[in-house]
Amino acid sequence: MNIETLYQKYLQCNAVSTDTRKITPDSLFFALKGGNFNGNTFAADAISKGAKFAVVDEDQYALNDRYILVDNALKALQELARYHRQQLSVPIIAMTGSNGKTTTKELIQRVLAKKYSVYATQGNLNNYIGLPLTLLSIPKDTEIVVLEMGSNQIGDINELTTICEPTHGLITNIGKAHLEGFGGLEGVKQGEGELYDYFKTHSGTIFANSQNTILQEMLANRSLQAVMYPSADDFLHCQLLEFAPNVVYQDEDGEIVRTHLPGKHNFENIAAALCIGKYFGVPLPLANEAISGYISQNNRSQVLQKGSNTILLDAYNANPTSMQASLEYFAALKADHKIVILGDMAELGEESAQEHLHIGEVAGKGKFDKILLCGKLMQNAIVGAPDAYYFIDKFSLNNWLMDYKFENTHFLIKGSRSMAMETVVQFL
Repeated sequence: MNIETLYQKYLQCNAVSTDTRKITPDSLFFALKGGNFNGNTFAADAISKGAKFAVVDEDQYALNDRYILVDNALKALQELARYHRQQLSVPIIAMTGSNGKTTTKELIQRVLAKKYSVYATQGNLNNYIGLPLTLLSIPKDTEIVVLEMGSNQIGDINELTTICEPTHGLITNIGKAHLEGFGGLEGVKQGEGELYDYFKTHSGTIFANSQNTILQEMLANRSLQAVMYPSADDFLHCQLLEFAPNVVYQDEDGEIVRTHLPGKHNFENIAAALCIGKYFGVPLPLANEAISGYISQNNRSQVLQKGSNTILLDAYNANPTSMQASLEYFAALKADHKIVILGDMAELGEESAQEHLHIGEVAGKGKFDKILLCGKLMQNAIVGAPDAYYFIDKFSLNNWLMDYKFENTHFLIKGSRSMAMETVVQFL
């Protein structure tokens, strides 16, 4: 079936799904395949639950005219998303980077929403399946789209930009993330830099942090110009006044704005959102209002209170760059008692042992009351933090925590998604 015909089927539906557990009436179901499942076997179930059509790629599952047979269901989903995007005439802001993508996306969305109808990536639907689903879910009254793009190897961003064809782009930063897939920091620069490569051959606008030397080098190597922030001579200027416990900044008009976001790294995210807001004509007071009212959720830079204790929960993900930034912030935080709880950092490949050792060294210099290390990989951090308490798993860590009564203590909890370190909170 050609893409135009499939698109007409899509227009008859009110949603797109790849999960029969989330089927809504008159939706379009795509039978995707994975390592342990074949979506074709669920196609009939999707139809019975109310799907209008089911896209399959194996003959025996195309039972009647409500089943649409294609060569490859995943490719059909991506082609449909690309075709739909080409029917849109609204700005498409695509963003990637090693750290801060989701927080920056949410800040941009809230700032732009002060003037426009904005649709942004939901949750972490930022990969080769999630991004097409996001594009196909854009409401008709949308005026600006903000897309988050995730990657863990070279070629990912190239694939995603080919699907979404952005008009505007942003790389938050370059750090030590997914080193196993990228093969090292140079691989990260090459992979994330594919967004810049796209704008090298397509018209559009790039937003960039003028104070980030790596990003400036990547732009210069491609002879690209960008809309800059946050220095005095940039398109958008703002100044960091405080970052602990939360960011306080001064805007271009001299107004002082207090936020709920901790750490220098979040100031960079805020500055990006202010820059994009200014570019699209959002009045500065409204942009400040959006940022000052933003409270992080989903285990990202969350501040929780449990009795007299304060918990900085940043357990959605972790890599050496974000882990070091969190530790340096926590070390600078004024508090009587501070305890660090760190879980493994995943997907670091051959550099895993060395990077965990380095994090141990950073933590060891922080003058914390206690350092608690959890996970098989964190064993490497003990060399850098010989006074730390080490636990092979969360079961051992949780048992230890239950033996103590903490009062007036600040905790930093951070680790990779695979460690699910947020579950530790209940034992404090």
